[in-house]
Amino acid sequence: MTQPLPAQVFPNGARVQRLRVARPTDQLEAVVRFYRDGLGVPVIGHFEDHAGYDGVMLGLPDAGIHLEFTRFAGGSPGTAPSNDNLLVLYVQDSTDLKLFETSFAAAGHLPVEPENPYWLGKSLTFQDPDGWRVVIFDLSASA
Repeated sequence: MTQPLPAQVFPNGARVQRLRVARPTDQLEAVVRFYRDGLGVPVIGHFEDHAGYDGVMLGLPDAGIHLEFTRFAGGSPGTAPSNDNLLVLYVQDSTDLKLFETSFAAAGHLPVEPENPYWLGKSLTFQDPDGWRVVIFDLSASA
């Protein structure tokens, strides 16, 4: 039996167990492959035809942070509003950065130029099939 995650206490005193970022897509399978195979986040759940929606949740085992992607049978908004809509992961050093670069390359995704020059030289940016971007930031490069 899995132990419950420790709650994070927000400034207002509320205890929060999990944080899930959810967004729609018209390319559910391709988006799941990008995050599962490129980013390496395992699928932790899915659903089909729930009130016209299919969905997939991804997250690290026993972590309280999840990504959820949904597809509506009647169509969903697809592309990102801009190239500066980011999911940012902070890694310890260039070794970790290289591991992500390798896994994204194996999944067929090469880095793209970041919109904001702040990320140049200390991170890698990858673009998912809907145009949303993931930045892998090397903390040791900002020291």
